[in-house]
Amino acid sequence: MLDLAVLGFLHEEPLHGYELRTRIARLTGHVKAISHGTLYPAIKRMEGAGLLVRESQPGAAAAPRHVLSLTGTGRREFLERLRRPEDPFITDENRWFTLLAFLRHLPDRHAQAQVLRRRLTFLSEPSSFFYDGDRPLGADDVDDPFRRGVLTIARATSRTELAWLKETIAELEQPG
Repeated sequence: MLDLAVLGFLHEEPLHGYELRTRIARLTGHVKAISHGTLYPAIKRMEGAGLLVRESQPGAAAAPRHVLSLTGTGRREFLERLRRPEDPFITDENRWFTLLAFLRHLPDRHAQAQVLRRRLTFLSEPSSFFYDGDRPLGADDVDDPFRRGVLTIARATSRTELAWLKETIAELEQPG
């Protein structure tokens, strides 16, 4: 999730490390705090892999600032990750939202629709947070008001997302 967010924000424009960290924190919110100890090793790893470069620029104070930008390899890697996301980016809501935040950068509408279809297929399969053996439980199947709340909220969210997915896929598949 972090790598995709780094690639996505740098695809949009070169950024200083602090600006990048701020944008990632806003995207991921309270779900996954981004610390210096997490972000900067990822940046170094991605820099070593040739996905991004760091350039020094004069800072407002005496110290130079480092601006990060994608290489051609980084841009291709980013678009490939959007085109063929790994399964956790389809099945995990937080990773899905990160992917969705940048899917507009995939230039092919058909490829965008394919990604959305994968999510639609996943959400269309019966599942639950709670089971009776192999049978998924719905809100009407549980007595616990808190678990019923989890299931009620999840069902409403899923219905809304399913409707949005179907509508957006139809729009993407329209000619021209």
